[in-house]
Amino acid sequence: MLTKSIFDRNLEHAQVDIPIGRDEVRGDLILPADARGIVVFAHGSGSSRKSPRNRYVAKVLRNAGFGTLLMDLLTDVEEAYDARTAELRFDIPLLAQRLVAATDWVMHNPETELLSLGYFGASTGAAAAIEAAVQRPRFVQAIVSRGGRPDLATLAAQRLQASVLLIVGSRDTRVLDLNRDVLQHIPTPKQLTIVSGASHLFEEPGALERVAELAREWFLQHLAVRTPARELAQAA
Repeated sequence: MLTKSIFDRNLEHAQVDIPIGRDEVRGDLILPADARGIVVFAHGSGSSRKSPRNRYVAKVLRNAGFGTLLMDLLTDVEEAYDARTAELRFDIPLLAQRLVAATDWVMHNPETELLSLGYFGASTGAAAAIEAAVQRPRFVQAIVSRGGRPDLATLAAQRLQASVLLIVGSRDTRVLDLNRDVLQHIPTPKQLTIVSGASHLFEEPGALERVAELAREWFLQHLAVRTPARELAQAA
């Protein structure tokens, strides 16, 4: 738990180290003034906190009043190993564990503990978000998935308490079928939105802008009310 503010009075941005056992992963935390909530990003296969697509969505969310935490899910050593083997990017329990660690860090950070919390997951990061949300149901209120693989966390999806928005491109047919299959197992408020003409990476003109718009509206609907973490814990 931090004992003092990590922010300079004139800055909203902080590079943070999130403990994961004996090691740590890096994150970029940005809080607008009077943030209405915070969204933790879980990147997709082979990506990192520097993902330009996630950074764009994060900027749109901050303009709507949300804090954002873009984090690496792997350590430097693990990233080097994964670059050679492509193994860890599909280790959903490991990725979810890292997201849980970030959630606990956020909920015990004086700068963020009073904010309602959501996840934005891309590709395999969406599966990690589902797994982590099941492990921290008191805190995680909403999930948005971009081109996600929720099928890698189907069992966890059946135990979700957070609302879920699945966003898939119409040209990403295989992933679209997988999302449709998982959607029926989610017991909470849910929605599948198909972005017409978009492929898996939403590289087409206007596609990523549409993703950001959809995510913003979902979080405005489901995270707009501040709920102190301690109150959530006491009510559970």
